[in-house]
Amino acid sequence: MILNKMEDHSSTTVKKVPKSIKDRIILGIDPGTNVMGYGLIKITDNKPEMLAMGILQLSKYEDHYLRLHKIFDRTLSLIEEYLPDEFAIESQFFGKNIQSMLKLGRAQGTAIAAALSHDLPIFEYAPLKIKMAITGNGRASKEQVADMLRRELKIPAEALLPQLDATDGLAAALCHYLQTNRPQMDKPYNSWKDYITKNPKKVRPD
Repeated sequence: MILNKMEDHSSTTVKKVPKSIKDRIILGIDPGTNVMGYGLIKITDNKPEMLAMGILQLSKYEDHYLRLHKIFDRTLSLIEEYLPDEFAIESQFFGKNIQSMLKLGRAQGTAIAAALSHDLPIFEYAPLKIKMAITGNGRASKEQVADMLRRELKIPAEALLPQLDATDGLAAALCHYLQTNRPQMDKPYNSWKDYITKNPKKVRPD
């Protein structure tokens, strides 16, 4: 385990990505103009494991557009370092503060633009959807989400960052994995005749 702390962001990396092997890697982003959280998971033999998680600290920059620039650059650097196959991001929630919503939407759009520049498929999940997927409770606290991620992904306690934005980004990635890993259910039958047509071997001849 390697703990990296840099000027603008802190992160935890559990395992370095093997560059010679192409695996399914998901980058999850929790957008924000004060703090952006991110997490990456790797799927091997249908089992997810954490590759890295961290935050980008933006509150030190007064200029809003400089913050957006930092979001774009950091998202781009994560894509170029870990080469994810899919991009999951927490969607914007509706609140009473219009200015906050506008800024959050810009942060989200900036991260998405970085993903689009590398032709990554993009998936958005509402905060309630992410919490429900991780904990089974759409109103779970950030602490509960972080604890469930720690157990599910077997993350060492010392690898968790104090900023829960990091685990929120990781939760977006794991939520996407859980949503896309569901077994495909057969389409319902319209009638008994439809059932016989689609399952001829299950019907005994008279």
